[in-house]
Amino acid sequence: MATELEELLGFLSSPSPPIKKAAVDIVRDYTGSEDGLRSLGKYSNVVLPSLSHLLAEGKEVSEPAAEALVNLSQNSDLARKMVEMDMVRKVMDNLYRQDCDITGLLVMLLVNLTQVDGGIDSLLQHGDDKMHGLYVMKLVRSFTSSSEKKGDPFEHVASILVNISQKESGRKLLLDPKRGLLKQIIRQFDSGSPLRKKGVSGTIRNCCFEADNQLQNLLLISEFLWPALLLPVAGNKIYCEKDTSKMPLELGSALSIEREVLVDPEIRVQALDAIYLLILQEAGRRAFWSVNGPRILQVGYEDEENPQVMEAYERVGSLLIQENGTSEASTQVLD
Repeated sequence: MATELEELLGFLSSPSPPIKKAAVDIVRDYTGSEDGLRSLGKYSNVVLPSLSHLLAEGKEVSEPAAEALVNLSQNSDLARKMVEMDMVRKVMDNLYRQDCDITGLLVMLLVNLTQVDGGIDSLLQHGDDKMHGLYVMKLVRSFTSSSEKKGDPFEHVASILVNISQKESGRKLLLDPKRGLLKQIIRQFDSGSPLRKKGVSGTIRNCCFEADNQLQNLLLISEFLWPALLLPVAGNKIYCEKDTSKMPLELGSALSIEREVLVDPEIRVQALDAIYLLILQEAGRRAFWSVNGPRILQVGYEDEENPQVMEAYERVGSLLIQENGTSEASTQVLD
């Protein structure tokens, strides 16, 4: 005999709209507790396909179905099962339907699915040469063009970008100069949304792990890259003309006026980590000196109070001192 839960899951495909609506609401409520998630997990082969079919229906059914899938996908085993049943494609198809009214939930579902390797590969369209990167390009376009004033349904794309840039294949896609994705993403660092700002910062940091073989592509967008990395760690002071005259205009003008202080210490650590990865390369160090980067870090360090951020400053500083000492030693030998 079917259990009570099995009967409930059967109602998700009922031809009667009121019964289907009642069933999906109950399933959604089940996913709000650990016990409920555990129970539903045992029937994942039934519940996941049933809920995914409901994503294309009207909002009264698709919204609780999406909420249930978001909750279920927080379990990495269930997220993997969703990926195996082609959930990433189904989400993207629904996300870009003209009448989609659950955009924010579908983006959050993608955030969870890209926390597993298979989900990242699916979103990158790994193995499909013709379509490779198309999903990511669409998401970046939506991320950079959606309005923060209308609820900002695409703001969680910031977290998807952090997830995919943790894999080399994701970083290579974002750094491809022909696509220009990282340049578009970096410009969102000026956003008033803390989630967008943090996601952009984390994505830049992750991409800088490719500095040993992609430095040129990173420096191609230096007019956007250096402000995004240096303004968060520049401290609170208004810089004098002597300092700003040695900086590019976009940096110097921002630092010569009063500005909003960046509260989130994690963003400052991410920026300093990215700078460290860049200046490990000789061309990266030259570029850093050319924008008066060491002076900015010196001033920023004086204002810093967070121990973790101070440690990140010191890590960059010790690398610069070490390199400076090596250069001086080389000069003395040549003399």
